Amino acid sequence: MEKNRRLSVWLPVIIALSVALGIFVGNHYLRLTQGKRHIYSSGNKINAILDIIDEQYVDTVNMKQLVEDAIPKVFSELDPHSVYIPAKDAQRVNEDLEGSFSGIGVSFNMQTDTVLVINVIPGGPSEKAGLKPFDRIITINDSLYAGNKSDQEVIMKTLRGAKNSTVKLGVKRKNEPDLLYFDVTRGDVPVNSVDVAYEVSKGIGYIKVSKFGRTTYNEFITAIAKLKQAGCTSFVIDLRSNTGGYMDAAINMVNEFMPEGRLIVYTEGKAFPRNDVYTNGTGTCQDAPLVVLTDEFSASASEIFSGAIQDNDRGLIIGRRTFGKGLVQSPIQLSDGSEIRLTIARYYTPSGRCIQKKYELGKDNEYEQDIYNRFMHGEFDSADSIKQDNGEKYETVMGRTVYGGGGIMPDIFIPRDTSGVTTYFSNVVNSGTLNLYALEYSDRNYDKLSSFKTYQELYKYLQQQPLLSDFINYATAKGIKKRPHLINISSKLMEKQIHAYIVRNFFDEAGFYPIFQNDDVTLKRAIKVLNEGKSVPTPENKNITEDGIAQSQTSTSRRYGLLKEIIYEDCIAGTLC
Repeated sequence: MEKNRRLSVWLPVIIALSVALGIFVGNHYLRLTQGKRHIYSSGNKINAILDIIDEQYVDTVNMKQLVEDAIPKVFSELDPHSVYIPAKDAQRVNEDLEGSFSGIGVSFNMQTDTVLVINVIPGGPSEKAGLKPFDRIITINDSLYAGNKSDQEVIMKTLRGAKNSTVKLGVKRKNEPDLLYFDVTRGDVPVNSVDVAYEVSKGIGYIKVSKFGRTTYNEFITAIAKLKQAGCTSFVIDLRSNTGGYMDAAINMVNEFMPEGRLIVYTEGKAFPRNDVYTNGTGTCQDAPLVVLTDEFSASASEIFSGAIQDNDRGLIIGRRTFGKGLVQSPIQLSDGSEIRLTIARYYTPSGRCIQKKYELGKDNEYEQDIYNRFMHGEFDSADSIKQDNGEKYETVMGRTVYGGGGIMPDIFIPRDTSGVTTYFSNVVNSGTLNLYALEYSDRNYDKLSSFKTYQELYKYLQQQPLLSDFINYATAKGIKKRPHLINISSKLMEKQIHAYIVRNFFDEAGFYPIFQNDDVTLKRAIKVLNEGKSVPTPENKNITEDGIAQSQTSTSRRYGLLKEIIYEDCIAGTLC
């Protein structure tokens, strides 16, 4: 009885306390939820979501990796050229444009499963240490890197490193019974962006620019001076397969060819008011006849250069329609060493055209498919396959019609040259067999081939050797079936490339390009235009077309079979480290 009386007294108190506690807990979580809602409304929902996952998710999550995986997805919803570069890749990505990196100063290739040194940079760390071309690197810091299928990218990263650091190399040299050991102190290794400059015809200088980097303008000026000293008074600037780089380098190069006060380019974006860039009149080649070579892989800064020359009617553009990138990216470094390249503006050529091809946000795959679609549509083979946007018409200084919205159409269109290209040729090139043969032949015959003083002497010697038949037997041994009819069609093309690759192993690009390009149809047309004094457009020739080259009648299935041959980077000498 007494027990029931106590319960009746305390029960209301217990219930009241329970209700009060429930209200307190409910209000506490309500405040937390309202706090989160406040964060959402501030526009920082991503951080809020990440915090919630970190604090409340059922399992422990690697938040750093989650963020790394999420950032590229954010950028994939922007334009195709805004990108995120993780910290581990940022330095490597920037090295090509910065003009140098820290390494041992050799270029190498993989011969089967061994690191074969192709070239040793004069005055570089490896030459000072005593390495020679065609040495084989067997060990790196006492670890074996031969015979174990080492990845070329891994080897490159191992050989590169901090400036003034030392790497120990175990090297096998021909005629030496034991490994030779070298301690190489890493140093600055130049990355050239002007591949070659030489007199391609009497009085005509040829300059191949592979990218627009930090040192490109200085390299270009040096090349111009060298060619002028050799007697060149007109120039061919080859921007084929030049995918761009720094705007300033392209602007400075344009400035060399035009008088004061000419508009080179202007940029404009939401947060960046229009900015016009004009020539300053200090150019050293203002009156020199000029031709620029382009193709479907000429992009960005290449298009700034080409567009300025074309719109000012300063010279002729010869080749094929350029890539069509008219967006400007700003590199922004983050605190952890990663980097974003954010599109901040569009650039416009002097006539006012933006040559950026069409894209939809978040649809990168369709954008990347454009080059393939152009190829399949026959654009590389016929100018008639190229449809210009009539809503994007502009005029050059002389009143010639040019178009925006999809690259720069050349003044003289040159179709893709498929003469000598067969499935057999594509097979030996794409498999790397042709290049590997050139390496092994150079290695076997190093003493003889290295004795020649000029590339012309070496080339003459090679022309007297039965290299083609030797190569066919080599390819057969590698599993590539003999196809006599196709071999006959491709014989001159294969022989030329074998000669060029072997010469490159001893005389670098200065020996390679004159041989590799000795029947280059586009370059030949440029030389013809300059020799005839027709490099400056006139109001009368508003629609110049190429009528001296036979148009390819390649079928759709044939084009598909040749796509690999087109995209294959045919001129890689080796990895630089």
